[in-house]
Amino acid sequence: MSEIQEYKCPCCGGAIEFDSSLQKLKCPYCDTEFEIDALAQYEKDVSKDEDSNMEWDISSMQTWTEDDEQGMKVYICRSCGGEIMADENTAASLCPFCDSPVVMKGSIKGALKPDCIIPFKLDKKAAMAGFAQHLKKKALLPKVFKTENHIEEIKGIYVPYWLFDTKADAHMRYKGTRVRYWSDSRYNYTETSHFAITRDGDISFAHVPADGSSKMPDELMESIEPFDFQDAVPFESAYFAGYFADKYDVDEKQSIIRVNERVRNATAQNFMNTIQGYHSVIPDGGNINLSEGKTCYAMYPVWILHTRWNGQLYTFAMNGQTGKFVGNLPIDKGLLWKYFGIASGIAFVAVYLLMALAWLL
Repeated sequence: MSEIQEYKCPCCGGAIEFDSSLQKLKCPYCDTEFEIDALAQYEKDVSKDEDSNMEWDISSMQTWTEDDEQGMKVYICRSCGGEIMADENTAASLCPFCDSPVVMKGSIKGALKPDCIIPFKLDKKAAMAGFAQHLKKKALLPKVFKTENHIEEIKGIYVPYWLFDTKADAHMRYKGTRVRYWSDSRYNYTETSHFAITRDGDISFAHVPADGSSKMPDELMESIEPFDFQDAVPFESAYFAGYFADKYDVDEKQSIIRVNERVRNATAQNFMNTIQGYHSVIPDGGNINLSEGKTCYAMYPVWILHTRWNGQLYTFAMNGQTGKFVGNLPIDKGLLWKYFGIASGIAFVAVYLLMALAWLL
């Protein structure tokens, strides 16, 4: 059985036809015209819109030696099951993730040894100052929260991260428009020109992070990025002294899908940023292929702060290297409705004045 070849309009998706008077293909729905060669090349590009899969080079990791294990202990949380590594002098009482009591479990067994670590640059006082700064200029924050919240615990934790290196080779397509306006004595005119835009190239990525802890929300950990890898040093267990270290429970293979998505999104955005001189630009497909993938295991410093108010626990995080502070705050619903009422009143007055002005004119 013979097949019917149908061409779809890249602009509106409608079926396009050959216009003999123009000697071009034309869409009967949006009146867009296409050169035959240009549309053929577009169809060829679309047929390649599939990303290839890459097998990451998961390098062999080191394991803890008996010397490393000496003086290191593991605490286990009764509530969330989190396993936290710390030196034998660290006083563990509350889980840094859920604020529940933790108990001693034993020494480190069966865990990979980090390749590198970024030591804490900021101390507990800096974390407290970051929290105070975080409360400033929050219009909807209940006033009593600043005085009645009680800091339950503040813990310095080394969070496990998998760091990925890769190269992205991409061929991307976009739809662009340029709009021209003019008028004569009778009419105002608008001309919209449509363009097919392509970008080809490659980008190298180094140390793309993905936290290896299921207890740390991915959104929270990504919010305190970036970390400066230039401060990373070869791992030594002595850096754990006085701090906790989260024991990874998400391995490097489980992090690959998330990292691939981050790399592809960053590649697409970087290519998009190279396009200038158009009134509008929207993505129109393409492919991003990853290669030369490598990974390593690192520990990054994070301060976790818990505060309790009105019987509810609030958790905040601060980058222990840069001081970037994040965390959700309560909202005063009374103030929210007050601001909403003021905004609605202003909008009503503005509409009334415009209607009155229009009536007078």
